[in-house]
Amino acid sequence: MKIGEKIKQLRVKNGLTQEELAGRCELSKGFISQLERDLTSPSIATLMDILESLGTNIKDFFNESVNEKVVFKKDDVFTKEDRDLGYVIHWLVSNAQKNTMEPILMKLDPGGSSELDNPHDGEEFGYVVSGGVIVFLGAQKYKVKKGECFYFKPVTIHKIVNAVKSQSVILWVSSPPSF
Repeated sequence: MKIGEKIKQLRVKNGLTQEELAGRCELSKGFISQLERDLTSPSIATLMDILESLGTNIKDFFNESVNEKVVFKKDDVFTKEDRDLGYVIHWLVSNAQKNTMEPILMKLDPGGSSELDNPHDGEEFGYVVSGGVIVFLGAQKYKVKKGECFYFKPVTIHKIVNAVKSQSVILWVSSPPSF
């Protein structure tokens, strides 16, 4: 079996670039590129990290019949932090790129915001768990408080900004996956 070729097939199936997969695994894009061309071999630990980011595991990777994962635990969560923008994103479902929707938990520091996102197909939903945010949709802005939610079609540029002096937490679901 050509491990690199199979990893590439899984990456493409999940809609990830080499850079996105590398970021989720804390590896370099160059390493992923060499791996996919079978120019290098990963350690078992690295292979396990890559496969988890692709929504599978070693057993299923080497077995042609794959069972769908239903329960995701704390160890499955991948986290990205951007100190400049003041946010932390927790990907709650490790293989959501292949699914219809992608749930994340976003924590915004006071004054923090999500990245500005360009228009794309699909729909977005968010529930404000704590704090309060402003949802910017093009030139429009909407205040959303704790216990409230937002739902929109992302046909214009959009972002979310923390509107309170404490941390805000949002359960955010994008369909199709776009985070």
